[in-house]
Amino acid sequence: MACFIVPATEAIITTIAHKVMAHKESQSEKTDMEPKTIPWSRKISWLSNMLWGGSFLLAFEHIWHGEVVPWFPFLTAMNSADSTSEMLHEMSTVGVAMALLVTVVWGVMLAVAHTIEKRPAIEQEQKEQ
Repeated sequence: MACFIVPATEAIITTIAHKVMAHKESQSEKTDMEPKTIPWSRKISWLSNMLWGGSFLLAFEHIWHGEVVPWFPFLTAMNSADSTSEMLHEMSTVGVAMALLVTVVWGVMLAVAHTIEKRPAIEQEQKEQ
């Protein structure tokens, strides 16, 4: 019914965090000479893009099934108290589970990216020995 709202809310938060981090990194990039790693703003944008994509597909599916309509109150589940209660339950269970799953997958992506980033340093150490 409205489970896409939870990942969309997380996507909004991560988009804002991405913009703030990108701005701070662009300012510190001029003065700081770090080894080449993937900046956190890019990593956050991965999560943001995954959440936006999933939210868009879920919203499209809900529109397709007539659960989201272009007139107020936009969600057909808000027409009665019983269906609103069911919608809130779905958001708190399915929506939160989907947002957590996407975040866990992103965490696995970060672990893989970190391993790949460290590979040249490990290879360099092995060559020196």
